[in-house]
Amino acid sequence: MKNLLYILVIMLFVSCKKDQFSYQSKFQSSQAKWNTYKKTINNSYSYVASFVSVFGAYDATTITVKNGTVTGRSYTAGFYPQNSTVANVTKTWTEDSTTLNTHQGGAALLTLDEIYAKAPTEWLSADKTKNKVYFETDSKGLIASCGYVPDGCQDDCFRGINISSVTAL
Repeated sequence: MKNLLYILVIMLFVSCKKDQFSYQSKFQSSQAKWNTYKKTINNSYSYVASFVSVFGAYDATTITVKNGTVTGRSYTAGFYPQNSTVANVTKTWTEDSTTLNTHQGGAALLTLDEIYAKAPTEWLSADKTKNKVYFETDSKGLIASCGYVPDGCQDDCFRGINISSVTAL
């Protein structure tokens, strides 16, 4: 019985270490793919950071980056009426390089380099004994979802970023 307990403890330790390593390895691979890809597009792209609530609300912010600098941001928000796949848009706005950060709401003005820098310290480092941690990539291997949900939270608890697309300019 004592040997069985030791085996279980070792298995738990190894599985936790493996889980931690798999996030780290997947993240590093994604960051390397991003660093290669951004060179091919002259670090000029747009990405869409999005949020969808279980209650039907949504928002999407498109961040435009040229030569590694944020040059624009546009925002759309609304809600999906119950039993409908057609969204009602309630708010939209656009900012250019001269009006950045003049509107409330929307995703922060971050480049993908800044998101990759922020991910390991703010989202992936969440205490795994109290949170479910997520890191997913898109078909190119680029960051698509990175964050965590506190254990026991029921609705709209994700802390992090969801990127629905990255497009070269």
